[in-house]
Amino acid sequence: MLSVVNSEEYRSKSPKQIVPLLADGGMYLASESTIYRILRAEGQVHHREPSRAPEHRHRPAEYTATGPNQVWTWDITYLETTVKGALYYLYMALDVWSRKIVGFEVHKAERASYAAQLVAGAASCEEEVVADSLVLHSDNGLPMKGAAMLAKLQELGIAASFSRPSVSIDNPFSESLFRTAKYRPEYPTRPFEDLEAARTWAASFVRWYNSEHLHSGIRFVTPESRHSGDDVAMLKAREVVYRQARERNPSRWPGALRDWTPVGDITLNPAPEKEARTGA
Repeated sequence: MLSVVNSEEYRSKSPKQIVPLLADGGMYLASESTIYRILRAEGQVHHREPSRAPEHRHRPAEYTATGPNQVWTWDITYLETTVKGALYYLYMALDVWSRKIVGFEVHKAERASYAAQLVAGAASCEEEVVADSLVLHSDNGLPMKGAAMLAKLQELGIAASFSRPSVSIDNPFSESLFRTAKYRPEYPTRPFEDLEAARTWAASFVRWYNSEHLHSGIRFVTPESRHSGDDVAMLKAREVVYRQARERNPSRWPGALRDWTPVGDITLNPAPEKEARTGA
């Protein structure tokens, strides 16, 4: 089993990624917990950094997505450059329901006009969003509330939603996306030399994230497959693999099979009592 986990194809992936990938190929070796146990015994499991304590305050309004292009979230993160004191800024918009990155740009500054350009391109050109059908959530930064941005949202018929100042948990999907981007092994170890290099890396990351990344929040399918609805057939096929594995060796399956049903509705900033009920 270690030879499979440490192979070139799976070396950079966690057991939570490896198990569904193997299932997609018609193979079942062991559960995630078994693989983690073996890796721990071999000293191959390492925690990267301490987690931050959660903040408990009143949340902004919640929005529930029952399908794609109903609730988006966006934010900006900085990218280091080789020029002292200079930064590049990565803008990314994400569909909450599918986790698909629906738009991205890299610029030398944070401006509302760039944000408006990002959203207009994603909503009008890429996703063909219908007016009055989409909520766009962001934090309270100047580019988010700038006149150019708010005017563009009104023109497109997109409702604006904002986090509380300095409360990152109000925009968790974008925060998680940027964390994934910067913790990938492919993230450059040295600062970007020029804007073109930063844009090339960003495009490569978005392609990987949308079409190859098996996202834990959507049953380890890719955001593109979830966005298009192809995940339904994929998850059914995985269930078949698990049923066949149990039939071959029922003693290894004392409990129920793993749940491979598609994830249902996704709520942005759910009420605390709802989180307690659903375990979100």
